[in-house]
Amino acid sequence: MILQQGSNRIYTRETDGQGRSVIRVVGTNRDENRAFIYMSRHFAEKGLPVPRVLWVSEDEMSYTQEDLGDTLLFDAIRHGRETGVFDETERTFLTRTIRALAHVQVEGAQDFDWSVCFPVPAMDERAVRWDLNYFKYCFLKGTKIEFSEPKLEDDFDSMVANILSPLRGEPERGFFLYRDFQSRNVMLKDGEPYFIDFQGGRKGPTQYDVASFLWQAKANIPQTLREELIDEYLDELRITNYELQEKEWRAALPHFVLLRTLQVLGAYGYRGYFERKEHFLASIPNALRNLNELFAMHGELQTQYPYIYAISNDLLVLL
Repeated sequence: MILQQGSNRIYTRETDGQGRSVIRVVGTNRDENRAFIYMSRHFAEKGLPVPRVLWVSEDEMSYTQEDLGDTLLFDAIRHGRETGVFDETERTFLTRTIRALAHVQVEGAQDFDWSVCFPVPAMDERAVRWDLNYFKYCFLKGTKIEFSEPKLEDDFDSMVANILSPLRGEPERGFFLYRDFQSRNVMLKDGEPYFIDFQGGRKGPTQYDVASFLWQAKANIPQTLREELIDEYLDELRITNYELQEKEWRAALPHFVLLRTLQVLGAYGYRGYFERKEHFLASIPNALRNLNELFAMHGELQTQYPYIYAISNDLLVLL
């Protein structure tokens, strides 16, 4: 069995009837399996770097996919993660990955059937509030820190409005939002990135995935390198003929970083406080540092979300 930190799916390495090493996946939800199978086949047809689905059971509760090996990007950048100093090889891996993301988001969305997405087809108001409530109920309440729900909900209302605003610097057409784009969901094969675990993807804005990747708590990417990688990413977006309004796109990014950081804290709280998984509890301090650094860098976030900012200061006691 291949260990999965945050998933209920079971992965095993097997040999198929043709003597190939494959990964067998046994899922717990048929609709989620269908989403992955469709997306994998769709992306493969577009020439995008994903594992090919090779076989699907009649009940669609299990399938086999191409074996990409054992090298996670997360492991390949270990030196940088642990020291904060990324060498040239690690920087190359990060650059190739974030450039490839632009193609998955833009080209992957072409002719895509959004109705297969699980659990929702698009990032809408309900989906944003799910993320925010995940933070409130699975993390914040678990800390036992006193807070005002009305004031917190006022900030949540502001964030929903900003996240869903048409002034994000993006054209109106849809893009593929990977949803959980982080270094544990990228594998390296022959030095090239391949994307896995995208079954939660949906139509949505491009900034969310950039925020997920560059502000991953355990990745420990310094701000100077984040800025370099954002430049690389935007260069690649232009190559895909994405109609970029760079000033507006960059202005919207901090709001997505904040949303993703709150969502991640909710995930850490659920997996850690409720499921008692120590790995997730150990990640909480890194996410809280990201949260406080974000507010320190962006005064406009302090003004627009004053109560979340106040809570972020209260949470420093957990560091």
